[in-house]
Amino acid sequence: MSPVDTRSKLLYAAQELLDEGGPAAVTLREVGRRSGVSHNAPYKHFDSKELLLAELAALELTHLHEALARDLDGGVPPVDALERSIAEQVARAVAYPERYRLIYGRWESTEVLDGVALESSALMARTVADAQATGAIAPGEPERVSALLRAMVRGAAELQVAGHLAADGKGRADAADLVGDLLSLLRR
Repeated sequence: MSPVDTRSKLLYAAQELLDEGGPAAVTLREVGRRSGVSHNAPYKHFDSKELLLAELAALELTHLHEALARDLDGGVPPVDALERSIAEQVARAVAYPERYRLIYGRWESTEVLDGVALESSALMARTVADAQATGAIAPGEPERVSALLRAMVRGAAELQVAGHLAADGKGRADAADLVGDLLSLLRR
């Protein structure tokens, strides 16, 4: 098996463990066992569990970043691309809460995660600015509006995952509904 194939298998196994039990469930030894490689193989690809988790955070953030970039490259208007991106973030944050929590966890600086975080933040802010330039979104500092949207996604998803939000519950809203409400308030 090539080193690239081994690394992919290790990341997939780590992602499964993360989804099943959070960061505490991810150990390099268990990642190796699940991947069907030697217990020492993960250490050849990742210097520590923290670096492996940072790589998983980067993968999730890359997935979200690439979806927004594809929409924009495909000619989707900025406000629609932004709404689709936010909807995708909510869906993934609810479906894969541990992955989403990793994105915004505390990390030592890693080249991979730092790079994708900067790119992703810049693309989101640029998309907000482009939507504002067309008059589709209320004026405001694009980076701040982006941060507001990210915070709303994270908070609403956490509330839903914890059982405090549901479309058929007290507030008659789930995470997607609340984030949609915020986007409606921002739209002009």
